[in-house]
Amino acid sequence: MILSIFLCLIGFAILILGAHLLVKGASSAAKRKGISNLAIGLTVVAFGTSMPEFTVSMLAALDGKNDASFGNVIGSNSFNLLFILGVSGLIYPLAVHRNTVNKEIPISLGAAILLWLVVNDSWHGWSQGGMNILSRIDSLVFLVFFCGFLYYVYLSMKEAKDKNIEDGYHLYSTGIAILMILGGLAFLIGGGKMVVNSSVKIAQYYGWSEKLIGLTILAAGTSLPELATSAVAAYHKHDDIAIGNVIGSNIFNILFILGFTGLVHPIPYNAEMNKDIYVLIAGTVALMVFLFVFRKHKLDRWKSFLMLAAYILYTVYLIRLG
Repeated sequence: MILSIFLCLIGFAILILGAHLLVKGASSAAKRKGISNLAIGLTVVAFGTSMPEFTVSMLAALDGKNDASFGNVIGSNSFNLLFILGVSGLIYPLAVHRNTVNKEIPISLGAAILLWLVVNDSWHGWSQGGMNILSRIDSLVFLVFFCGFLYYVYLSMKEAKDKNIEDGYHLYSTGIAILMILGGLAFLIGGGKMVVNSSVKIAQYYGWSEKLIGLTILAAGTSLPELATSAVAAYHKHDDIAIGNVIGSNIFNILFILGFTGLVHPIPYNAEMNKDIYVLIAGTVALMVFLFVFRKHKLDRWKSFLMLAAYILYTVYLIRLG
C-alpha cells in the first residue's frame, strides 16, 4: 500500500513535469513562428495544463476503468471551478473580463449541459438495450463544438491583435523545443500510467470505488498545473489569466478530452455520476450569478470563500458516500 501511494505521488510529479515541458517547448516553437502571446495562452498553455487529464482519462478508458475516466474529467472541472477559483480569489479578488463573463463561462456551462445530455441515453430514448455510453457519434459532436470554440478563440485573437504585451515565454532552439515536446509527451504517458494503476490499487485497498478515486485523487492530482497557474497569476494580479485558465481548461476537458477519448474508445457511463455533473452545472451557474449580479465582473473574497467551502462539503459528501 505504501508503495502504491509513493508511485501515485511520483506519477503526479512526472505528469506535472511533462505538462511543464510540453507547454514550454510548444510555446517557444509557436513564438518562433510569430504566433501572438494571446494565441499561445488560449491554445498551447490551456491545452498543456489539460494534458494530465487527457492522459489519465484516455489510459483509464483503454484499460476499461470507465468510472475513473469520467470521474477524472468531471471531478477536475469541479476542482478547477470551486477549489482553484476559490483559492485564487482568496489570494487576490479577481476582476473578470467582460468577454469571459458573457461568452466563455456560458460556453463552459453549455459544455457541461451537453455532457449530461449525450451520456444519459436511457433518459431520452437513444439507448440500445438501456445502456448509457459516450459513443463515437457523441464524441464527434463534442469535437465539432470544440472546433467552434477554437474558431471563437481565433476571432478573439484578431480583435486583440494590437494588445501584444510582454510575453514571458523563453525562446529555445528548434531542436531543444522539439525534444521538450517529445519528452513532455513521454512523461505524460508514463506518469499517467503510474497514476492510474497505483490509484486503482489504493482504491481497492480502502474499498473505494473507481468513481470516488476519479472524482477526488485523480481530479485533484491532474489539476495541479491549473492550480499552480491560477494561484501564481492571482498573486501577480493577472486576473484574466487566473480565471481564463480555469474556464478554458474546463471547456478543453469536456469537449476535447472526452471527445477524443470517446472517439478512440466509446466509454460506458455510470448514471450515478449525474449528481456530480449537477454539482458542476450548479457551480458554473453560481459563478455566473456572482459575476452578473453581485458587484459585476468581480470575484470577491467572500464569493471565493463560498466556492471553496462548497467544494470541501462536496468532497466530504463523496468520501462518506464511498
